[in-house]
Amino acid sequence: MESILLLAHTEPDGTLPKPALAALTTVKSLAGSLPGAAWSVGLVGTGVQGAANQLADCGAARVLGAVAPEFGISRYATDAAAAEALCRAAGATLVVAPATTRWNRTLAGVAQRLGGRIDSHVAGLSGADGQVSLTRWYYRQRMEAVVLRTSRPWLILLEPGAAEPWSGSPGSVPVEAVPVALGDAHRRTTVTGVRTPAADRQTIRPDASLLFVAGAGWTKTQPDGHPHADEAEQLILDFLAQAKASLGSTKSLVDLSGEGQAVLKFMTHLNQVGQTGSTPRHPKGLATCCHGEEPHTVGWRFITERRAVNLNPNCSWAQGKADVLYVADAFAVMRRVNALLAARGA
Repeated sequence: MESILLLAHTEPDGTLPKPALAALTTVKSLAGSLPGAAWSVGLVGTGVQGAANQLADCGAARVLGAVAPEFGISRYATDAAAAEALCRAAGATLVVAPATTRWNRTLAGVAQRLGGRIDSHVAGLSGADGQVSLTRWYYRQRMEAVVLRTSRPWLILLEPGAAEPWSGSPGSVPVEAVPVALGDAHRRTTVTGVRTPAADRQTIRPDASLLFVAGAGWTKTQPDGHPHADEAEQLILDFLAQAKASLGSTKSLVDLSGEGQAVLKFMTHLNQVGQTGSTPRHPKGLATCCHGEEPHTVGWRFITERRAVNLNPNCSWAQGKADVLYVADAFAVMRRVNALLAARGA
C-alpha cells in the first residue's frame, strides 16, 4: 500500500505556486486509482498556514509543515534538510513534487539521503492493478516512455503544465509541525539581493497565453537589399510588451552571433524552442520567419493552436504543422498588429 507525499514550497507571499497546484491534481488522481493509498501534503516556507488553508478541501489525510526563516529563500542545504525531514515524517513511499527550479536542484540529493530513486521531467502519473507508472519524454519530446520502479521511496518531479491546477474552497487546516535541525553549515550560502530584468525587457513568460517565435529571417536581407535588425528588434519588443507574450526562438537565430551576422541583442539560448531547446506549453503560438522543420516544431508539441507568418507558401509550416499559415511579410504584419494593439490600449 502506497503512502504518497505531495512536496511543495511556498511563494514569498505565502501561497502555493501554480505548478504545486497542478501536482496536487495529479496526486489526487493517482491516490484514487490505488486501493488503500493514503496521501499527505508537505509544505516548506517561512510560514505555511496560509498555503495549508488553500488546501482545506483537497482531501489530504495530513498536512505537514517545515517552517523556519531560512526556508524563505532557495538554498540547497536548507531545502534538502526540510524535504528530507518531511519525507521521513510522512513515511512516504512516493514523493511527488512540482519541477520548480528549487526542487529540481534539490531532490536528487534528497533521494540519495533516503536511499531511494528519482525521476525528473515526468509528464504524467497513473496507477493500475496496484502499480504506479509514469510517462516521460525522451530525445526532445520525440519518444514517450512508460517507467515503473519497485524501489521505494520513489521521488518524482512533475513538469509544470502536466495537469490542470487544482482549485477548491479555502478553510482552516491544522498543520503538523515537523522539526528540522539546522546548523551553521546550512546557512553558509546567503542571498544578498535579487536582480530582475526591466519589465519591458522580460521576454520569457511561462504563464503567457501566447508564445511568439522569431526565426532567422528577421535578420536576413530584406527586399531593399539591406538587413533591418534594429527595426526587427523594436517590432518584436513592442509586440511582446503590448501582448504580454513570451518569446521563443529557433536555434539558427540564437547561433547567428557566432557567425558574425546581425543579431537580435535581447535573444539568448534561454529563448530557444525545439529539439535543442525548451518545449513550452502555451495555449497559442505564432511563428514568424521560421523554416518550420521538425527540429523546431517538435518544441511546439504541446501548443494548442499554432499559426505562422512566412513569405514562402511552400514553407514546411504549411505542410500540416500550422493550423493557419499567413503568406505575408512579417515586418509588414507586425507593424500592423502593433498599431492595432496600440489603438486598442489607447
